[in-house]
Amino acid sequence: MSTELIRIALLGAESTGKTSLSLAMSDLLKTQGQMAFTVPEKLREWCYHHGRTPKVHEQALIAQAQSEAIFSMTEGWVIADTTPLMTAVYSDCIFQDKSLYEFALKQQSKFDVTLVMGLDVAWVADGLQRDGEHVREPVDNLLRQALSHANIPFMVVYGKGQARLNAAMMALQESLRPELKSLLSTLPRLETQIEREESQFGLNKGQTAWRCDLCSDAVCEHKLFSDLLKS
Repeated sequence: MSTELIRIALLGAESTGKTSLSLAMSDLLKTQGQMAFTVPEKLREWCYHHGRTPKVHEQALIAQAQSEAIFSMTEGWVIADTTPLMTAVYSDCIFQDKSLYEFALKQQSKFDVTLVMGLDVAWVADGLQRDGEHVREPVDNLLRQALSHANIPFMVVYGKGQARLNAAMMALQESLRPELKSLLSTLPRLETQIEREESQFGLNKGQTAWRCDLCSDAVCEHKLFSDLLKS
């Protein structure tokens, strides 16, 4: 069992599957003999405790609590359901307060891999902390812009259930530092990889026109978004 510290950040707008994916990734890694932990969202705990959503002056304390929970872990795969960056993004989106970005982006740069959740899953109401489906796209845009402007690499994952887990693990294999990739060598070959090779590269020796709806390629999606930002 490897005890090397690897930090994975799951980011995204509300109701995009961060919690479910963090638990699924942790469970999968554990089945392969890896030490894996999930770090829950402190905002959720705060809302349950106080019976309301935080005010603008309370956001910084939540970001700090999230950071402390993540960076107190010293070994194994640490999968953060969210990070201080999401608190900064929501402070910007809801309160037009950009003051948390500097701290949040400094913390975000310490992660080995950053995965952003796609908006392809249905929005579901969840008590106090969700503002509505209309907030997801603006939050997603602010998040991607913050990461891109800070030159923090990220990948976007899509799919539902097992397909989303497969896409996330594929993104890990693509983006981990070379010395860490060996830790995933025990994982079975992912269905997503097989489907991608057979449906895309396998047809006409790779000369078939590429179909984005069959892809879920986080590298390609990120490059497309980055190019759009530059234009």
